[in-house]
Amino acid sequence: MFGFLKQFLSPLHSTRFEWNDGGRLAAGFQGGAGDCVVRAIAIAANKTYLEVYEDLREANASYAANKKNRLARSLHARGSSPRNGNHRDVFHDYILKQGFTWVPTMQVGGGCQMHLRADELPHGKLIVRLSKHLTAVIDGVIHDTHDPSRGGKRCVYGYYIKQ
Repeated sequence: MFGFLKQFLSPLHSTRFEWNDGGRLAAGFQGGAGDCVVRAIAIAANKTYLEVYEDLREANASYAANKKNRLARSLHARGSSPRNGNHRDVFHDYILKQGFTWVPTMQVGGGCQMHLRADELPHGKLIVRLSKHLTAVIDGVIHDTHDPSRGGKRCVYGYYIKQ
């Protein structure tokens, strides 16, 4: 009987995965890139990959030109392309402008309170922040180019939810 119950309980405690590049290939981009931020935003905000890419490129360039800190110097030195990765100091405000609200789930020294699992995340359109990665989760389904859940054990630092 336990096997019978396990069959029905396991889908509630796992998160389904659907391969989705956010329109990257359709936009003509090829090869590897650190563009998880662009993909996650494009998917969850229902925007084209190219639109988000260009918006973040402009945001990176603006940050590099207007700030006087280490991140600005780094963006200036390596270029403003989102292909080289994106920093939360730049993408955070952009995501908020898309109608999302930030919900932190982890405090310094507080340990992991939420995992990348369907039964721990709210339903709706989410951009989930993980260690060195952003992924889109829509109604409990991960939309990404790989499954970053680590079998449901990956800690969620916080998430942006579409209101």
